[in-house]
Amino acid sequence: MHGLINRAIQCFVRDTCGPDAWERLARVAELPPSGFEAMFVYDDQITERMLDAAVLLLAKPRDVLLEDVGTYLVSNPNVEPLRRLLRFGGETFLEFLQTVDDLPRRAQLALPDLELPAIEVIGVEEDTFRIGCRWAHAGFGHVLVGMLRTLADDYGALVLLDHHGCEDRVETVTVQVLREGFAVGRPFQLASEGRAS
Repeated sequence: MHGLINRAIQCFVRDTCGPDAWERLARVAELPPSGFEAMFVYDDQITERMLDAAVLLLAKPRDVLLEDVGTYLVSNPNVEPLRRLLRFGGETFLEFLQTVDDLPRRAQLALPDLELPAIEVIGVEEDTFRIGCRWAHAGFGHVLVGMLRTLADDYGALVLLDHHGCEDRVETVTVQVLREGFAVGRPFQLASEGRAS
């Protein structure tokens, strides 16, 4: 597993539960206390041990934990660049959903060796999108649910999301957009904060 993915889980635990929680998890899962290097590649079993330990120590079912990781990846200020990358997908949430299958390709422009699941919009009926995630590692669909729920709030859209399980290594998520302008979305500018305009 790419170190960036392991590091994202490490940062989620540390930033949401505190450094002591990460130290306990690292001990239980026999991980390096200093954590992971973002540009290294690690054995998949290390990631599995880390997730198993997180489920145990945080007392959350695995699907809830993964959804929380997805929420963290979009909402935490420490990972603002990812939010910015995602928001380039469209001015509205509906526009974003129409480009969601392009996310892995956009991520690989920045990190060519980063392996991500294939994401594909596999059906659209009115304002309901069916999205498929194909990957050798089960669970990314739950991460995607957390990301999409947070992005819907970010855009100010009211949505219903559902994870429909996994079949033939494809996890299916449905997104029903009930109302685009339900609330005021978070501000977003093309240029990052601090840059001269």
